[in-house]
Amino acid sequence: MTDETRQQIQDYIAYLLKNSSAERPMWNKEMIRENKPNKWNYIDGCMITAILQLYEITGEQQYFDFAKDFIDFFVQEDGTIKTYNVKEYNLDNINTASNLFLLYDRTGDEKYKKALDLVRTQLDTMPRTKENSFWHKDIYPNQVWLDGLYMAEPFYMRYETRFNKMGKCNDVIHQFENVEKYMKDPKTGLYYHGYDESREMYWADPKTGCSPNFWLRALGWFSLALVETAQATDESLYYEKRYLQTLLENLVDALKPYQDASGMFYQVVNRADAKGNYLETSGTALIAYAILKGVRLGFLAPRYAEIGEKAFDGIVEKYLSRDDDGQLKLSGICLVAGLGGKNHRDGSLDYYFSEPVVENEAKGVAPFLLAYTEMLRRN
Repeated sequence: MTDETRQQIQDYIAYLLKNSSAERPMWNKEMIRENKPNKWNYIDGCMITAILQLYEITGEQQYFDFAKDFIDFFVQEDGTIKTYNVKEYNLDNINTASNLFLLYDRTGDEKYKKALDLVRTQLDTMPRTKENSFWHKDIYPNQVWLDGLYMAEPFYMRYETRFNKMGKCNDVIHQFENVEKYMKDPKTGLYYHGYDESREMYWADPKTGCSPNFWLRALGWFSLALVETAQATDESLYYEKRYLQTLLENLVDALKPYQDASGMFYQVVNRADAKGNYLETSGTALIAYAILKGVRLGFLAPRYAEIGEKAFDGIVEKYLSRDDDGQLKLSGICLVAGLGGKNHRDGSLDYYFSEPVVENEAKGVAPFLLAYTEMLRRN
């Protein structure tokens, strides 16, 4: 990463923060499109995580202050969280709470601990499959999505390790074991986006229960779930920690053959030949970050860093550019993709290629900035 690129990204970060607040973050395109008041959500949570990582590396107080002000808009003095409802049973809503650990450590303010306790209660009554995996959401019965592993498991492991004497750590590991058992493709080593234990959803294979394709961002979330959960796992859980690291190494080995010459990965990972497929920013950035952080923490051998650096550089080269006004922008970001729902999201190639591709959206920007923090550490 050149000094010029670093300065460009710093200017880009300043632009994003200047034009965002908890009430109206410019990076939350879903909220802007719906024209609804902002609420506690994982999209903003990922951005706050990136901003707090920038604070950790640079020590610049502006980053901490922005993140704290953003979270304080939602977290009340008694630990309740504005717009958050435990009974919604949505794993996505767990993710933002991971930022409360650092805020609690830096400030000692008990409201953050109370909020952590509140979010933790969701997992006690979260609906589960017969194999004891969390449903992705209450509105998606019997379904496990790769996304949910990142949304919930790092928080779950960290909370149990710090505040519950590691009481439920084995439950965390079991969630990953189920994903490996039911969602991993034995031929490619990749993981399918979703799994329906009941096999009743129209997108589910009647034999395996899996969705039809390997969606890049889902694989990115899962790779990061492995890194973050392994990081939160106490060393006394020696075999469990190594199990997560082995899953990570095997996944990166499976992804490597599909890395484009540009360094990036395709929206549907193994179908570069398919009409309409494209190099996608958010999933590429998640994988870059997971690999680079995995190398730094010793979960991956140093040789893997080349894959992560090449992925980051590929994003910079292809999708970090300036608009007509000279303002930097990050493009090539899939706005959203899921399975089921009112829009008949069937997991087909045509479906994944049909979702809007946008710019300056947090699901791409946040992973890109997280990967940037690892590049800073390396440099």
